[in-house]
Amino acid sequence: MSSPTSVSTTSTEGTDLKMAEESKMIEDIKKAMENNDTDSAASITNKYLEDTKNISMNIGITGKSGAGKSTFVNAFMGIDCKDERAAPTGVVETTMKPEPYPHPRHQNVTLWDLPGVGTTKFPADEYLRHVEFEKFDFFIIVSADRFSEDDAKLAKEIKNMGKKLYFVRSKIDHSLEDAKRSQREFEKEKTLQVIRNDCIQGLEKQGVTSPQVFLVSRDELHLYDFPALQDTMERELPQHKRDVLILALPNICKSTIDKKKEVFRSRIKYFALLSASAAAVPIPGVSIAADVAILVGVLQEYLLGFGLDKTSLEKMSTTTKIPLEDLRAVLKCLCSGKNVTKELVVLMLQSVSAVMVCKAAEEGSRWIPFLGIPIAAALSYCSIYWFLSSTLNSLSVDAENILTKIWDIK
Repeated sequence: MSSPTSVSTTSTEGTDLKMAEESKMIEDIKKAMENNDTDSAASITNKYLEDTKNISMNIGITGKSGAGKSTFVNAFMGIDCKDERAAPTGVVETTMKPEPYPHPRHQNVTLWDLPGVGTTKFPADEYLRHVEFEKFDFFIIVSADRFSEDDAKLAKEIKNMGKKLYFVRSKIDHSLEDAKRSQREFEKEKTLQVIRNDCIQGLEKQGVTSPQVFLVSRDELHLYDFPALQDTMERELPQHKRDVLILALPNICKSTIDKKKEVFRSRIKYFALLSASAAAVPIPGVSIAADVAILVGVLQEYLLGFGLDKTSLEKMSTTTKIPLEDLRAVLKCLCSGKNVTKELVVLMLQSVSAVMVCKAAEEGSRWIPFLGIPIAAALSYCSIYWFLSSTLNSLSVDAENILTKIWDIK
């Protein structure tokens, strides 16, 4: 796959700021733990995790009638166009006002199906104010052929207002089929580059500087330029928004699954710190109860992120026509495809002998004078960190197995 032209680089300022904030927070937690102030340590950690969970993202999708905006919205969310949560599709303009479509698994992410600028009474500058451009993290302009003069005008206004935008040339599989029928010596990669260059040059002639154009097929997101679009969006977003985007993307390839795993892995230490804070409470049974409560929420997040929750698997079976039992057959992790309950978490903990040994040692260490509580906290931290790391690895393998099963069928 050829890479799109004109991919800009990103400053590390947002990442550095996030790392500095995390370092300070961890230092505050350590100080609280050293002072036996477990309530403060837990409060700081909980606030960080809640703030992370509530980071919102708004993505504006626009383009002229028939460009495939709604279809792209549904593909981006990883759902079939017939799904009751899908944006309605049609050959005529079905969107006359901004329509929000919350992500089915990540409610803090919203894709907005925006009316094509040529279908409204507003010129490009007024159009942006009409759709409240300030709330959008970035825009995607979709076209099924050449980008229009209206698209170019809108793009220039978006750039003038300091927002990121990307051009998506949709239905590229149809264009390739047309080229194959009409060309005597068809070359796929050469044809793709011709289409890409034609879009870029057309936009540049209309005054759009360094347009980023990506060729996309709704039915085959793993092909063509969607992975490059994903990488570019990630690079150009601040770190905290980047993580939100990664978790919301559909599992189109192993690389996407690996990125999700790393986002989840980066947060394990905070859940382990919460466990350590609970272990520092000198009351028998409090630690294990707290751990189970923490793990129920975390494992459910993992399942949603990887698309391994019960609802997602059922939807996937319906969309792909693969029997649900065939999908379940490739799952190995105990919680994959299930509703996560306290009983299930206890069963999972009991199935890991190393964790149970740590938990037994943790309870016994409480009776050691002076050093008992710090030892209990350290053991609790290590056991939960190991358990979540191990479970995360298993779930990522399950997600890869599901992806392989789907592509084998196709």
